[in-house]
Amino acid sequence: MKRLHVHVGVEDLAQSIRFYSSLFGAEPTVAKADYAKWMLEDPRVNFAISAGHATRGVEHLGIQVEDEAELAEVYDRLKAADRPVLEEGSTTCCYAKSEKSWIADPQGVVWEAFLTHGDSTVYGGAPALGSLTAQSANAVDSACCAPALPQSAKASSCSSSCAG
Repeated sequence: MKRLHVHVGVEDLAQSIRFYSSLFGAEPTVAKADYAKWMLEDPRVNFAISAGHATRGVEHLGIQVEDEAELAEVYDRLKAADRPVLEEGSTTCCYAKSEKSWIADPQGVVWEAFLTHGDSTVYGGAPALGSLTAQSANAVDSACCAPALPQSAKASSCSSSCAG
């Protein structure tokens, strides 16, 4: 069964952990100095927050799968979406070892599809973006998970959504 993934960049991790723990009625499944994750069953979501790795707000969304067959199914859907797909492959991100690919929707919202294989003792790094050019302003400066944008794409994303 698939699980929705939401990653939010926060300014104050401790304050945010208290807030989301109250909201979800549960403590984080994973808690690190710069990261926390709740693996919730109702609603079925992998909700993560991090400080110091991303801009504030929704960083990216994703679909987490439980096995290779589901991953292949979701990868086929990404390819059928008629958008550039970044196939990152095996990686370490958000204190987890995963197999993943990335896509941006027509509005620039970044989505990842991934299968987690195990835990990691390090936060991890960001993939090179390459073919994905349209992303949300919230994802453009992330150090992990959401792919990094070329500087020219950052400027055009931010100029339309960060004015003022």
